[in-house]
Amino acid sequence: MALLGTGLVAGFAAGLLGVGGGWIMAPVQYWVYLEMGIPSEVALKVAFGTNLLVFLPTAASSAWGHQRRGAVWWKAAMVLGGCAFFGALSGATAADHIAASALKTIFGATMLAIAIGMLVVKPPATTEEPRDNIWLWIVCAFPVSFMAALTGLGGGLFMLPIMVLVFKFRMHLAVGTSAAMMTMTCLGGLVGYMVYGVGVAGTPSPSIGYVYLWAWLCLVTTSIAAVQLGVRTAHRLPAKQLAWVFSVIVLYVGLKMLGLFSWLGWPI
Repeated sequence: MALLGTGLVAGFAAGLLGVGGGWIMAPVQYWVYLEMGIPSEVALKVAFGTNLLVFLPTAASSAWGHQRRGAVWWKAAMVLGGCAFFGALSGATAADHIAASALKTIFGATMLAIAIGMLVVKPPATTEEPRDNIWLWIVCAFPVSFMAALTGLGGGLFMLPIMVLVFKFRMHLAVGTSAAMMTMTCLGGLVGYMVYGVGVAGTPSPSIGYVYLWAWLCLVTTSIAAVQLGVRTAHRLPAKQLAWVFSVIVLYVGLKMLGLFSWLGWPI
């Protein structure tokens, strides 16, 4: 039930914010897997790998919904996505050689930085179409997708702030283009997690490498159903409110993964 409910939230977020929902799916899966008795070193990587398989149909559904509203710049999405495939594959490779405790800290700290950046930096107030800047897109895509796969995320969580603050995309165009780009980021990272997890002791069954198929089925079933609701909600919210929703949620999850609330003794 926890995974089914998590899928609903993740799918809604994918449509609403153009991100994959990994910021909620990874922590919940990790805690569920620990309760199942899966070793911590394996549990976090299984959560990350399974996330990426969930993102594929969810991101595609989100991109389709935004495309219907004219909010996807396909040229940017294809350039970014092509570079992101190789960056994500490299990130998944690196994750296989890093301890789970370090990955957990990286995950929490990265989301905390993203949330603070979105809350502090004012998005550009523009109604103009952003200009082509292919080389800037390429330069940003590889490291962003590397970090996305390293933390089991689809890339939208990292790329959305960059699209708004660096590429000067309007918020709604950034959300739609981010969703389209995520499909390639997910593919690259997924290949790595599937390959490097083969034969690892402690992975749950049935699995393909670090991808737990039963959890994937629970998450993807409800997430796809919720995506289009998120898309419709996104296009009814002003850009400023959309940015605040994104930032506050990510801030909470980042602090949660870093253990701040546990340290303070807060049951949240």
